[in-house]
Amino acid sequence: MSDSDYFNFENKELDFPFYNNNPHVSKMGWIVLIISMFVSFLVLGLSSNEIKGGILFCSILLIAVLHYLDWDYKAIFQRPKKSEIKLAVLLFVGYIVYAVIVGSVLDLLSLSGSGVVSESSVTIYTLISLFPSLMGEELFKFIPFMLFMRLIYKFSNNRKVSITISMILVMLFFALLHLMDLQSLVSVIAIQGFGSIFEFYGYIKTKNLWIPYITHLCTDLILFSVILFAL
Repeated sequence: MSDSDYFNFENKELDFPFYNNNPHVSKMGWIVLIISMFVSFLVLGLSSNEIKGGILFCSILLIAVLHYLDWDYKAIFQRPKKSEIKLAVLLFVGYIVYAVIVGSVLDLLSLSGSGVVSESSVTIYTLISLFPSLMGEELFKFIPFMLFMRLIYKFSNNRKVSITISMILVMLFFALLHLMDLQSLVSVIAIQGFGSIFEFYGYIKTKNLWIPYITHLCTDLILFSVILFAL
């Protein structure tokens, strides 16, 4: 892999796992990873305890991913550097600015739709559950991101194209997970979907899932706290 295969902003000392047989995952392995997504999502939805549901959601995905990494957790997690933590916080700020601007435009066009979170459902337990469940969400995006990269890279042999197309597909997929009704389609695609570009940038740059997790955690903790405490 040469430097030209990387985007200029990337850490070229690290690369993504799986997509280039690093390590190799069999077809059955990919099926298991996809099944783990369905199982974890089902468990989260059926759990009557938000904290327990968040822990199980994250644990199912984490165990599945680490199994196919031969338990080499450093392939997706490294101790964040100070510069990376600063990046995560800046990306959080960037997302908030983006969401406010896009939300205002959608309001003007009457395309904002309904909210993706019921204000009455937010409790202190919801805030606590964010810590495991948001790591689960990052893993929930990571698995299809690597799957699409694997498929596209296999036929194109172009790393940059594989990253770009895979990222767009996963952003659309992530948006649809937040869809409450058809009226909200444009809103969730614009804000929850393409808004996740900030988290993707953090991961693509660092290859460290802690970075998009920190960005995502800051975002949801602030937004849910505003709802809970009526700030």
